[in-house]
Amino acid sequence: MATNKLIALVGAGGKMGTRVSVNLKKYGYDFIGCESDEEKKKALEARGIKAMETGEAVGMAEIVIFALPDALIPKLSALFVPKMKPGSIGIILDPAAAYAKELTMRDDCTFVVTHPCHPALFGDFKTKEEQDDMFGGIAAEQDIVIALAQGDEKLFTEAESVCRDMFSPVGTCHRITVEQMAMLEPAAAEVVIAAMATVMKEALDEVVARGVPEAAARAFLLGHTRIPLAIVFKQSNPFSDAALKAIEFGRKRILRDDWKSVFEKDAINEALHYMLGL
Repeated sequence: MATNKLIALVGAGGKMGTRVSVNLKKYGYDFIGCESDEEKKKALEARGIKAMETGEAVGMAEIVIFALPDALIPKLSALFVPKMKPGSIGIILDPAAAYAKELTMRDDCTFVVTHPCHPALFGDFKTKEEQDDMFGGIAAEQDIVIALAQGDEKLFTEAESVCRDMFSPVGTCHRITVEQMAMLEPAAAEVVIAAMATVMKEALDEVVARGVPEAAARAFLLGHTRIPLAIVFKQSNPFSDAALKAIEFGRKRILRDDWKSVFEKDAINEALHYMLGL
């Protein structure tokens, strides 16, 4: 159920801000779209969303959602958090700045960090619309993670309800810590898994460059992406003995022996500071 508190959506005209605004409007929230770009302001108003100068809107709101790129959070939180009302809620959509201690916070406000898990690879999708919703927040159910960075438990519960609606349809809301969220992203999801995804695409490009027809390569490698993931994550079937030897050979040729060091605090801090441009 939508809160009756006024929300300021900072970065409402951006990619994430647009996604969030669609669901806030869908669930009947009273919110203001904050944008510095005049064209984006006009686009918001054309969609029936009130648009206002960010500082003014933040000062009026009781909940402020920072739908901003990671690299802008340090600068813009320092600019706008001081304008927030005492007792208000700040919601940040990524753990990077909070974990790196680059998120400006106030003792008299509550700050919550949340992030979507995105629809699961082996989700039970019943319609084409659900299958096509790769990101989530439209048709396919997804889980979310949420952490209390600082503040009041009662207000945290209220923020959780807003987060569920922002990323709706949501299955489970997993409460974790900011530190645990940073282990999930960037360390596991981006430094490891997204990096491996780009290597997989480069493998496809390489065999095509070496003469394999592209259609055959895509069909073969996308199928052979799904099967190992099913074996590892769903324990559907074991790898063959030959495949296990190939995996061992590949890990030695592709991965560093100390690759799990990316989960150490120093490595996460280094990655986050690099991402934030610090």
